[in-house]
Amino acid sequence: MLVTVGRIGRAHGIRGEVSVEVRTDSPELRFADGARLTTEPAGAGPLVVGHTRWHSGRLLVRFDGVSDRAVAEGLRGVRLLADVGEGERLDDPDEFFDHQLVGLRAVTTTGDAVGDITDVLHPPGQDLLVVRRPDNREALVPFVADIVPEVDIAAGRVVLDPPVGLLEDEATP
Repeated sequence: MLVTVGRIGRAHGIRGEVSVEVRTDSPELRFADGARLTTEPAGAGPLVVGHTRWHSGRLLVRFDGVSDRAVAEGLRGVRLLADVGEGERLDDPDEFFDHQLVGLRAVTTTGDAVGDITDVLHPPGQDLLVVRRPDNREALVPFVADIVPEVDIAAGRVVLDPPVGLLEDEATP
């Protein structure tokens, strides 16, 4: 299964390095020299990691065949994907792959059905669960322990403790 492990940001310098927004707990494994990454869009890759280094808290990557700033800048926004085995788990029990969350039922702490998780978004800042409500509206739920106190993959559900107003219809006064 392919999972997103990063997104290419700005070019760094003139020799083809790019900054990468890391979306994996194992950057040393996923971005090891020689690692082959699938890309989205597919036409941008696959890309092979030539060299990595950390600079001011950012991961900088030089991919094989990308040797100047113009080519590097053309990769901006490309998602980097790695193949992860179906049984592979993360070390932290409170961390999940996106594909483990998509399809789970969302219920409140009182057991009321909220909907189904259809996607996980990773904007700058906080990850968001996209929950498709029974009336086909979508709710964006911040994926933080205070609002999502329980994720039970085996039971196929996440428990939400939403603050007032998070799940209410905007038309309701």
